[in-house]
Amino acid sequence: MLDLIPPDLTQFAALALLVVSFAGSFITAAFGIGGGIAFLADCAVLLPPAAIIPIHGVVQLGSNSVRALMFIRHLMLSALPAFVFGSLVGIAVGGSVVVSLPGWVIQSVVGLFILWVVFARPPKWLAQWPLVTGAISSFLTMFFGATGPFVAGYVKALKLDRHAHTATHAALMTVQHGLKVAMFGVLGFAFGDWALFIAGLIAAGALGTWVGKLVLGRMTDHGFHRILNVILVLIALRLIWGGISAFL
Repeated sequence: MLDLIPPDLTQFAALALLVVSFAGSFITAAFGIGGGIAFLADCAVLLPPAAIIPIHGVVQLGSNSVRALMFIRHLMLSALPAFVFGSLVGIAVGGSVVVSLPGWVIQSVVGLFILWVVFARPPKWLAQWPLVTGAISSFLTMFFGATGPFVAGYVKALKLDRHAHTATHAALMTVQHGLKVAMFGVLGFAFGDWALFIAGLIAAGALGTWVGKLVLGRMTDHGFHRILNVILVLIALRLIWGGISAFL
């Protein structure tokens, strides 16, 4: 196992990341959202600062790709084209500019937006303007990392059943993380140094997705959306609290 661990990581950190990769993929497959942020939080504690967003992105690319393939027959294809185009714009802009907006502002605004989606009627532009959703979320993901809840707001506005929600969200996040990883490669991040460990993290995530799919199959659509809303609210409150704490 030592050969698989990058020199910047301890054995404990590597094991913790593998466990959270499994748990995060299980949570997202079973309940629709939440695993990406859980994994990002672990990355923020255990990874070197420069590696946090790139490594999180490539592992989430693998996890979402596996989840999209497992649920592919439920995928709403019409949600993809405009979102992909918007994501290309957002990634290109995000990768080429220095963002002066403080991190606490981004956290707080995304958190408030999620609460709005859960407790108010989802804004019509979320379902009608996937290009805008793709552009904004992809721009944010270059700096914030886990924008799954933002994209989940768009998917939630489509009013899909639990399997279609999971499949469509996974496909959209695969696109977004894929573009982000490509941009970080262009910007010079050395993914090759982490390749074997990344493969292990993706494998752990695939196992978590498979177990989560079994749990999802035993749920009702009503139960799924209730749990999804609870998770979204908890994530939103955590983001807002993190933003307030950083500001203070």
